[in-house]
Amino acid sequence: MNINDKFFLRLIWIVTAVVLVVVVVLKVVPPPATKPSFIYLLPHIIGGINAVCSVLLILSLIFIKRKMIQAHKITNVITFILSAFFLVFYILFHLYEKDTRYGDIDHNGILSAAELAAVGASRMIYFVILITHIMLAVIVLPLILISFLHGFSMQIERHRKIVRWAYPVWLYVAVTGVIVYLMISPYYNF
Repeated sequence: MNINDKFFLRLIWIVTAVVLVVVVVLKVVPPPATKPSFIYLLPHIIGGINAVCSVLLILSLIFIKRKMIQAHKITNVITFILSAFFLVFYILFHLYEKDTRYGDIDHNGILSAAELAAVGASRMIYFVILITHIMLAVIVLPLILISFLHGFSMQIERHRKIVRWAYPVWLYVAVTGVIVYLMISPYYNF
């Protein structure tokens, strides 16, 4: 490992920590009084980004299996950029809008016994998917960044070792992001 690698690894851990702190702070900071009109488009854009990233990640795997290195690199860079947009949009949306409650059929922010009965076991399935999605999203950020570091510096063996873990986690996070969006969107109160 050279000095540049050490610098970038430190930077990766700093970025990961900052993102984690920002997302946690969003849960406790009250939203601003006025909301921009575009804010309610963001969940739909975020869901779309996750869907596109899922497809691109599968294409990236196909490209590398076929030894189409340049296509693999370009696809991963596009996926990375889209994921960065996802993160910015996610933070922006959750700055203004707090969590939607799964099963809140009448959109009043309160789950009645009737609403809980109406959604039944799907609520538990939603939370299992959501919790694993969130936990793995936290883990995948440094994995992605480290795999990019090794890939761009042409440390192919190190890149392969980290991608064995990063790729399936990133794909899971992208796919479950779409599932979470599809499951929660009927309960948005906007």
